[in-house]
Amino acid sequence: QVQLVQSGGGLVQAGGSLRLSCAASGYIFSIRTMYWYRQAPGRQRELVATISSGGTATYVDSVKGRFTISRDNAKNTVYLQMNSLKPEDTAVYYCKVQFLNGDYWGQGTQVTVSS
Repeated sequence: QVQLVQSGGGLVQAGGSLRLSCAASGYIFSIRTMYWYRQAPGRQRELVATISSGGTATYVDSVKGRFTISRDNAKNTVYLQMNSLKPEDTAVYYCKVQFLNGDYWGQGTQVTVSS
């Protein structure tokens, strides 16, 4: 069984920074692509960033230049560094990890950016 545990998040003023972490534990076999999604109230879940097993990162246009996704394969952990945060970044953020035997989701963490 695989578990993903998220940490980080919270309340920050516009222009501030936060760092999210998502650590995988349990029966881990061949982590592939790692993802960060977010879901704002009343909106569909949105893909924010991805990072491949080789370290190639992609971002939704709205966060390019402000967010950085990274991974530590030795720790089975993916990170999302969020800088220059805006009120429209307010959402619940979820990690997702693609394993050889399927995809697993983190529990979600609230990020609130005040204006």
